[in-house]
Amino acid sequence: MDATLIAVAVLWGAATGPLLPRAAYRFAVEPEEALRDSCPAGHTLGGPALGRGWIGSTTCASCATAPVPVHPGDTARAHPQTPGTPAPRTALGATAPETAAPAPGAAAAEARPAAPGAAVPSPEARSAASGAAASPPEARDPAPGAQAPEAPASDPGPGAGEQATRNPRYAPRFLAPAVNVLACAALAWAVGPRPELLVWLLAAPVAVLLAVIDHRVHRLPDPLTLPLAAGLGLLLGATALHPGHAGSWTTALLGGAGLGGFYFLLFLINPNGMGFGDVKLALSLGVGLGWYGWGVLFAGGFAGFLLGALYGACLMLLRRAGRRTGIPFGPFMITGALLGLLSGGLAG
Repeated sequence: MDATLIAVAVLWGAATGPLLPRAAYRFAVEPEEALRDSCPAGHTLGGPALGRGWIGSTTCASCATAPVPVHPGDTARAHPQTPGTPAPRTALGATAPETAAPAPGAAAAEARPAAPGAAVPSPEARSAASGAAASPPEARDPAPGAQAPEAPASDPGPGAGEQATRNPRYAPRFLAPAVNVLACAALAWAVGPRPELLVWLLAAPVAVLLAVIDHRVHRLPDPLTLPLAAGLGLLLGATALHPGHAGSWTTALLGGAGLGGFYFLLFLINPNGMGFGDVKLALSLGVGLGWYGWGVLFAGGFAGFLLGALYGACLMLLRRAGRRTGIPFGPFMITGALLGLLSGGLAG
């Protein structure tokens, strides 16, 4: 029976997990911004019409096929000049043509004495003639009033006009689904065939989604935290009517109020260190943990604080954060609550 439940829970996690990356991407915005409805390049999110942008992968088909022109300078750097080919000429500092080696006997001919009766040029004339022969045509001074010839356009090199494509993937797609599957399997293993397992399996994808969003943008959206708290309260109330449950609905409601009130007090003491989204998330987690009693509530709440403190200490030791650096606390609260539910399920 337990193996069947775990298999069903794994199938549920595998079915709901692929929905999380797209939802996390859409919710990962600042509080004053609207939910994302396009990829970073501006293409509308695809998917079935029934899903209205919520169902689909995190790979943009338009970005995968849309070409992006490459700048000629980038192309020149990407395609270095082949050794042995002449460098292109530019307006300034033009490359002079290679001087051919003198033919054999040229020097000797120049040193031969002039024929009898031939006019011997003066030293000034010989100097001017040798200077004109040594200078390339581009280096000669133009005549007064004459316009200098335009330099030919630089050769863009091989590969000019090549095109690249954008990265079509705009969000991770494997981590959140994998965590969702593991969480569902662990809950099924710990709780067993009790009716509250259905409540935990329904809440698990939402909790994983909240953890991903808070990790990315340090934000816990109200459209997720408040319905989660209300849904847990109602579903556990219905579960309490079933004779096979192992919890208390009254303690669950009191636990939500107690843990939420404790986080609200922390928010009033240090608003910069504790966000109000954490307070609303504490309502949901308190309801779930309180179902199994006050001991599980304290254990799960303390585990969240301990995990968050260890993470912050590691960042400080690695000098990647300071004492006033804000960290997303939601993932640690959710992880601590999961550990508390596992212990309560095993004890029940």
